[in-house]
Amino acid sequence: MQTIKDKSWHSLSTDKVKEALDVPAEKGLSSAEAAARLEKYGRNELTPRQQQNAFIRFLLQFHQPLIYILLAATVITIFLGEYLDAVVIFAVVFINAVIGFIQESKALKAIDALSKSMALRAQVVRDGKKANIDARELVPGDIVLVQSGDKFPADLRLVQLRDLKVDESALTGESVAVEKDAKPVPEDVVIGDRFCLGFSSTLVTYGQGRGIVVGTGDNTEVGKIQKSIAGAEELQTPLTKKIKKFSHLLLWVILVLAAVVFGVGIMRGESAAEMFMVAVALAVGTIPEGLPVAVTIMLAIGVSKMAKRRAIIRKLVAVETLGSTNVICSDKTGTLTENQMTVQEVYAGLNTYGVSGLGYRPEGEVTANEGSDNPAKNKALDLCLKAGLLCNDSTLKQHEERWEIEGDPTEGALVVATRKAGFTEEALEQEYPRLDSIPFESEFQYMATLHNTPRQPVIFMKGSVEAVLERCTHMLNADGEQEPIDKERISDQVNQMGGKGLRVLAFAMTDAPEDQNVIEHESVRSGLSFLGLQGMIDPPREEAIKAVKLCQQAGIDVKMITGDHAVTASTIAGQIGLKGKTENGKLVAITGRELQSYDDKELEEIAESMAVFARVSPDQKLRLVKSLQARSRIVAMTGDGVNDGPALKQANIGIAMGITGTDVAKDAADMVLTDDNFSSIEGAVEEGRGVFDNLTKFIVWTLPTNLGEGLVILAAVALGTQLPVQPVQILWINMTTAVLLGLMLAFEPKEPGIMDRPPRPAEEPILTYPLVMRTLLVGTLLLLAAFGLYIYERRVLGASVSEAQTVATTVFVLLEAVYLLNCRSLVRPMQDIGYFSNKWIYFGIAAMLFFQAVFIYVPFMNLLFHSSPIGLNSWVRILGAGAILFAIVSVEKAIRFKYTKK
Repeated sequence: MQTIKDKSWHSLSTDKVKEALDVPAEKGLSSAEAAARLEKYGRNELTPRQQQNAFIRFLLQFHQPLIYILLAATVITIFLGEYLDAVVIFAVVFINAVIGFIQESKALKAIDALSKSMALRAQVVRDGKKANIDARELVPGDIVLVQSGDKFPADLRLVQLRDLKVDESALTGESVAVEKDAKPVPEDVVIGDRFCLGFSSTLVTYGQGRGIVVGTGDNTEVGKIQKSIAGAEELQTPLTKKIKKFSHLLLWVILVLAAVVFGVGIMRGESAAEMFMVAVALAVGTIPEGLPVAVTIMLAIGVSKMAKRRAIIRKLVAVETLGSTNVICSDKTGTLTENQMTVQEVYAGLNTYGVSGLGYRPEGEVTANEGSDNPAKNKALDLCLKAGLLCNDSTLKQHEERWEIEGDPTEGALVVATRKAGFTEEALEQEYPRLDSIPFESEFQYMATLHNTPRQPVIFMKGSVEAVLERCTHMLNADGEQEPIDKERISDQVNQMGGKGLRVLAFAMTDAPEDQNVIEHESVRSGLSFLGLQGMIDPPREEAIKAVKLCQQAGIDVKMITGDHAVTASTIAGQIGLKGKTENGKLVAITGRELQSYDDKELEEIAESMAVFARVSPDQKLRLVKSLQARSRIVAMTGDGVNDGPALKQANIGIAMGITGTDVAKDAADMVLTDDNFSSIEGAVEEGRGVFDNLTKFIVWTLPTNLGEGLVILAAVALGTQLPVQPVQILWINMTTAVLLGLMLAFEPKEPGIMDRPPRPAEEPILTYPLVMRTLLVGTLLLLAAFGLYIYERRVLGASVSEAQTVATTVFVLLEAVYLLNCRSLVRPMQDIGYFSNKWIYFGIAAMLFFQAVFIYVPFMNLLFHSSPIGLNSWVRILGAGAILFAIVSVEKAIRFKYTKK
């Protein structure tokens, strides 16, 4: 679609905008001109995301080194004539690909959700008449009318308005509705301060407006976000990176070992054809066939665990990424805070009072701050709270267990505060029936209401401090008596409350003539009595404070990135306990306007050192996430609005809010919180760490088997003996033990102190040096046990080849079962984690022994896998080998635990 050259419409006067877009002043565009512009600029809809062909996406599931190895193994086993082996291996690969394809197909729907958000109707002026049209037919230059309850159908430059307030939280993150103004603003202001613009998909909460379309479709702010989402890099998770690196290493190890086997055999005078088959057997033996499926299943089990902690995982690999997260960038409104404006402080009668309780639930009380009088005896306080409820057009409603405000959130906070003081709407409205009102208007910055009383009518006023104070000549003291107003003292109190991040409203009243039943601006021009101030804020969640502390204890930095104002953001961040740069004991908030002046390198330093970012635009959120990632940080990003989409997509793990979150945010995210609570992130991180621990345990458990199998084949070639285990027997070992034994580690409970340790470094390999050494130790022990007992059975006892091979195969199975017990913790002894804390381990061992007995004693299996029955004495020797392995690994673990205390 063609677009108009990007202009700073907010910095241009309305006349300049009309001139640039060639808009007739009152008549609007003609139908013919609108049709021509529609042809030129295209429909007012977002360009659909170019989707890859489903078949190509499915084929790409096979595009990874470990899968290449398994596909090669399939071809090789077919070449060997082991068709059953080939079918089993390819089935593993295919199932893994199907799971990955399904997950990916569900993951990227953000652009579709954006398109749906624009399926609106619009009221326009064309040919000098009002018309209601499909919003997709809007073109630049159209004149659009909006009123309370409407969504902006495109980006508009407002030219006329009356008391227009817009909820832009989905776009900017600001918790309070924005008062719009038709005057131009400086070119460099952030989106949240472009008061003369109305943005597509934002909601009109109050008033009326008239504007000129300056952006449609992809050229709207929402459209720009779409481009950012579409352009965000699909990042590899720490696990996928490590698996990829491990797979590359494994590929080379297999090729080198196969070449060594082939070369040694040729040097010994064996035929090339025979040694080629042995090399192929070695390759099959060293491939961990069960690893891809085991990883997928263990991640799926992690998904189930997280769902119980109110975190819905949309992408399997997100489970593990959470465990590696070392930075959480959180939105403020609704995640760290209640997203419910709450009065926290009242100043009346020269006294200050605190208001307890959070959110819209009318539970709490008004209590005197230090040095203040009893609130029950303060008549000014009583009238200040009553004014907050009577001079008000919003209502408090209970829907099941949830309390909600119908109307403006700021007015709702006043209703709740009055309820906490013991008043009810019904009683006050009966005591003070409303006769008339002056609605809030941006020009005057106040609202006033006229009420009848048995004595005489009274007028209550609420509004900005400046607007109310200039109309007051007196103030009420605690006894309800008038005295000269002390504006300097009131201003000091306003500054104190503002310094706490509170949004302050002032209240006043005056008596009206007995026969007055209509109120006009002239009625409240002067002579009012100041009643007091009420300061409100969107308060932090109590559970978020605890969760932030736990995250910091676990070595995870928490940063706030919000569209709200700097003072409010800094105050909330301090209350929550964020750690960052401070001045005069308060956290410093850096604004989006300041961020614009930094280049990418400077921004990396700022992103690392600062904890609070305010008035931030969507593209700046994206830059901040990228800056942290440039410092090798694993970033989790929370959000609920359209504006959060690009950053959620770019983050290593995007976390959307399930209750207040937009479809765009949810579809761009990897995880959705069903309770919109930051504390659920902490719980999910804990589960993620547990999942990664168990994945590591599985890998540490399974690799020695592949190493031992490879070493057995190498030893057989070096000594010129027959193979102790055949390829089909190796396949039996690898597949059955992975499912029946290894997967039992997925149910291993989290180890003690899992949130007391720092995040795992992103660059740290899956197998650290100590674990590599243990893998070599156990692999060597498997070699000695399997090869030793094979030679003993053949040469000392004179057993047949198939009997000796069955013993060697059983050695691998039983020693893996024993080693599984050692792997329940990689550093702690079993008594520390509890012998029976994971009963599935014993179920798996019992099941494996049963199937191994079938392998040994069922004639059909003997035919299929070339196995033979073995006697009791062979079992005793195998069990003895298992006891030795268990003892050696236990000693190694004890030494390591003693000296490292990891």
